[in-house]
Amino acid sequence: MRILGIDPGLAIVGFGFVDKLGSRIVPVQYGAIQTEAHTPTVDRLEIIYESTLQLIDKYKPDAMGIEKLFFNRNVTTALTVGEARGVVMLAAKQRGLQIGEYTPLQVKQAIVGYGKAEKKQVQEMVKLFLKLSAVPKPDDVADALAIAICHAHSSSLQNKLNGSVRG
Repeated sequence: MRILGIDPGLAIVGFGFVDKLGSRIVPVQYGAIQTEAHTPTVDRLEIIYESTLQLIDKYKPDAMGIEKLFFNRNVTTALTVGEARGVVMLAAKQRGLQIGEYTPLQVKQAIVGYGKAEKKQVQEMVKLFLKLSAVPKPDDVADALAIAICHAHSSSLQNKLNGSVRG
């Protein structure tokens, strides 16, 4: 199963593709969609949407994990992140992907085993999990890979639960 992890934002959308091969999770591709600060918001959203479609068409994931919005003191930031998140989810839905949504707490729990883990701990675990030579940069990329790994673990658990309910 190929999974796309997304850490949404208006300036930077981190993305990471991983393949779940049995119990192993291997990196396929990762990076960031970046938009310029002084570009109108609607144009930035279009760039994010079109870039997401291109990535999905190129790497053909089966599913996507995306970070849920959490409360942010800066309302403007929260709104623009929500808009970016929306266009990414629309692109995934249009391509028929299964979408899982995860809070930062759920991602930290899945990666580190502790919901209040520090960002650096999550990044180091992503590096170890995927056998990377360095922590991916910018931070949004490491976060996107963490979300993809979280979705891989969650979908495995869900499949096991569904199997035991049917059995």
